[in-house]
Amino acid sequence: MTESTDLTPEDRKIVTLARSARARNGVPEGAAVRDETGRTYVAGTVALDSLKLSALRTAVAMAVASGAESLEAAAVVSAEAELTQEDLAAVRDLGGAGTPVLLAGPDGSVRVTADA
Repeated sequence: MTESTDLTPEDRKIVTLARSARARNGVPEGAAVRDETGRTYVAGTVALDSLKLSALRTAVAMAVASGAESLEAAAVVSAEAELTQEDLAAVRDLGGAGTPVLLAGPDGSVRVTADA
């Protein structure tokens, strides 16, 4: 477990952005990713009849659509206890193996730090 106080300011920022997306949109998950230039992309869960995406996969898709070439880090805020393999694969596809992915609870405390 990684304490939120152990995070860099940039990682605390993406956790905060993910948490605010979850709360603002009233969705099960919020996510934020930081690209190689420091730009951030924030998203919530997409749950349409014709399209279902986790918040993290949505944030990765937003980064790709905006021209990001790589990711430095990703964060998810969720009540879930673990990250899905699909979410880790999406981060790995853009950021490469070893890209850190933070999973925080709804209170913003980081419970899991995984490598994509």
